[in-house]
Amino acid sequence: MHSSRRGHRAKSRTRRILFGGGALAITGTATVAVSLASAGQYSGSAAGADHAVFVQGNELDGNTIHVLARGDDGSLKPAGAYGTGGKGGDQVDAPTDSLASQGSLVYDDASGMLLAVNAGSNTVTSFRVEGQQLKDRQVVRSGGFPAGIAVQGKVAYVMNADGEGSVQGFRITGEGLKSLKGSHRSLGLDNEDTPRFDTSPGEVEFTPDGRNLVVTTKGNNTVEVFPMKRDGLPAVSEPVVNDSSGGVPSAISFDRSGKRMLVAEAERSTVTTYQVKRDGRLKVLQEPLAHGQETLCWLERAGNYFYGGNTGSSTVTGYRTDKHGTLSLTNEVGIATPPSANSQGVIDLAVTEGEKFVYVQNAVSGTVDGFRVEADGALTKVTTAEGLPAFDESGMEGIAAV
Repeated sequence: MHSSRRGHRAKSRTRRILFGGGALAITGTATVAVSLASAGQYSGSAAGADHAVFVQGNELDGNTIHVLARGDDGSLKPAGAYGTGGKGGDQVDAPTDSLASQGSLVYDDASGMLLAVNAGSNTVTSFRVEGQQLKDRQVVRSGGFPAGIAVQGKVAYVMNADGEGSVQGFRITGEGLKSLKGSHRSLGLDNEDTPRFDTSPGEVEFTPDGRNLVVTTKGNNTVEVFPMKRDGLPAVSEPVVNDSSGGVPSAISFDRSGKRMLVAEAERSTVTTYQVKRDGRLKVLQEPLAHGQETLCWLERAGNYFYGGNTGSSTVTGYRTDKHGTLSLTNEVGIATPPSANSQGVIDLAVTEGEKFVYVQNAVSGTVDGFRVEADGALTKVTTAEGLPAFDESGMEGIAAV
């Protein structure tokens, strides 16, 4: 299946994202090594034994987790690679991000497990994390083309992007993931076995109180919510479907209080703030906030700041929330750090547990940039890791930090 699609793409590597009236052209031929970091990029504090950044290579012939040791100063150094026992996936016409989703690689601090999707094999892999080593690999069927994972307590839900789209629940056990009977629910989409990037779901996430499971659907322009029971099963057979305030809803994040949900919207690169009610209905607390960049698809929180990845302009935008929960930009231009010509195709982001560092995947360049979060929300680059799977026919997607 992938081989025929790859052959077709070789004839034309330029693809366009059409969101509203705008278009983004991306050429898929950039596989050159990035030389941004100097030979001494790893100088400074040595990598701590328990600090790491995990990057999902999403290789089509065998998915791999690339481990980067993280120093106390935020620097990164290669520390090994581990096969997941499955294959990476590539959605149809994806311009920079093969899985077109946030949360395809998740670290669960409570269980000490790293969870990864194998979209090309319709499976999910779990590892036990010991410092910078991955052990006890377990692989389970996901029920479809998996593109995202959400964890709450001892339950994980996988978002499948193929066909109607679905969510499938699992128990997190010492032996890996165990399928949760009665948890499977349809998202009501209309995709092929290998979904299009613009009609697949964007992210699955639990509300911090665990009472709702939320899924964004890019093509349907909806935010679908499953009220949850205490046993980890959805309380409804079909999701509560809410129209999105902004076009092409993608990434989901929550403020520090857990009471406000932020949704990044790719069409006009906006963020809407919602309250998720117990019955699954959404209340708009703040209308879509624009930032002037292109194609916002990823959003992560670090303290009272949020950082968004804009793949169309290869920039990272910073947001802040005040004591009333009102969202604003950290600066007038909507860019938290100066863009780099050698860090192209910004996609997913990860924030360290202490919220001191933010790591950004650059899909086209095949690099990960590390930034220190400053007191005013600005980002200062501290490191660049090179040699990761750059996007061409497919590429890396999914990043987690511990």
